[in-house]
Amino acid sequence: MKHQIDSTPAMKPRVDRVTGLISGARQLSSPYCDERPAGTKIDLLVIHGISLPPGEFSGAWIEHLFLGTLPPHAHPYFASVQGLRVSAHLLIRRDGERVQFVPFQRRAWHAGLSVYQGREACNDFSIGIELEGCDAVTYTDAQYAELTAAARAIMAAYPGVTPARIVGHSDIAPGRKTDPGPAFDWAHFRARLA
Repeated sequence: MKHQIDSTPAMKPRVDRVTGLISGARQLSSPYCDERPAGTKIDLLVIHGISLPPGEFSGAWIEHLFLGTLPPHAHPYFASVQGLRVSAHLLIRRDGERVQFVPFQRRAWHAGLSVYQGREACNDFSIGIELEGCDAVTYTDAQYAELTAAARAIMAAYPGVTPARIVGHSDIAPGRKTDPGPAFDWAHFRARLA
């Protein structure tokens, strides 16, 4: 799909290095996080894709998953993820809304078993951004705009994160994860970021 590049993000967010919060985001507090190992430098940004139930968008199910309040009987799929302890720092909804679950200076449980350039346990040194979507459905222009704005704010706050150190979940957990999937247009995102 052809995307028109808009060099102006919808809202230029800023990251507060003290609180680890990004401006313009709705704040929800996930219990699925902890402290990063002492002295750890944040130098990786991981992009994910998520939909709950799989392939369906809207509603509060992703939020319930990250908050540990997903009702297992609300949908047949939910029983299979009952008890899953997972979160992300930031979720970008289909309409571009930003929702933050974990302050950036804390370790969100988003990557699972993972390796980047020979370094294991990517949760220790990365920030995880979930895009509401799935491997086979095109992400929205609003999501690309907000992802670009968030990535720029993160790079400004954490200089170890550079465009070259922005990867997909599939890059750090190959064979186990496929997101953000072929529907994510890396060339378009990188052009916006530049």
